[in-house]
Formats: sequence, structure tokens, C-alpha cells
Amino acid sequence: MCRLFINADPALWKSDTHSLRIDGMVTSVRMEKYFWKLLEEIAQRDGMQTPQLITRLYHESIDAGHDLGNFTSFLRVCALRYQALQLQGEIPINPSVSIASLDADQILQREQQSRHH
Repeated sequence: MCRLFINADPALWKSDTHSLRIDGMVTSVRMEKYFWKLLEEIAQRDGMQTPQLITRLYHESIDAGHDLGNFTSFLRVCALRYQALQLQGEIPINPSVSIASLDADQILQREQQSRHH
């Protein structure tokens, strides 16, 4: 079983640091390449570049009242959540379907219902 993970391409866990500007402040985010790849895929689905997606996630999280003390962890969870929602069939595998076109309220409601059953 472990060979599926151990023998994967080591480049997937190599870290990259990306600098970006949020509200005029330059910040650096360091994550494994695999997470960058997923965030890039999410961004492209809605016609954005990865820094645009990250800035939008930051602003919308702040607007929702979230404490983003560990923003990098938040981004990793976003990437993993994206894959989990695809596996659940909530986000189509087809990358031409934008995330913005999905009914987030219905998806969140179905998730909440499934947690209570």
C-alpha cells in the first residue's frame, strides 16, 4: 500500500515559495508543489491566475470573519477540499466548469445534511 505514496514523484513534495501582493503588502507563501498545482487548477477554472485566487480567498475569508493566522494551512485545506468535493461529485472533474457557476449553498447544505446522518 505505502509504495503508492513512497514511490510517487518526489517533485510533488518539493516546496516552492511564491511572493504575492495582498492589499499593497508583499507576502510570501511556501507550499509543496502539489498544492500549488491544485490552486492553479482552481484558479484557471474561473479564469484567474493563482495570485488572484489567493487574494480573493484571503479577502473573502476576512469578510467572513475567519482568523487567518496560518494562511498557508488554509490554502492547503482549500486545495484538499477541492479534491474531496470532486471525489464526492460536487465539483465536476471537467475543468471547463467554473467553480463560480456551482451552487455553493446547495453543496454546503448537502454536506451539512450528510454529517448529521
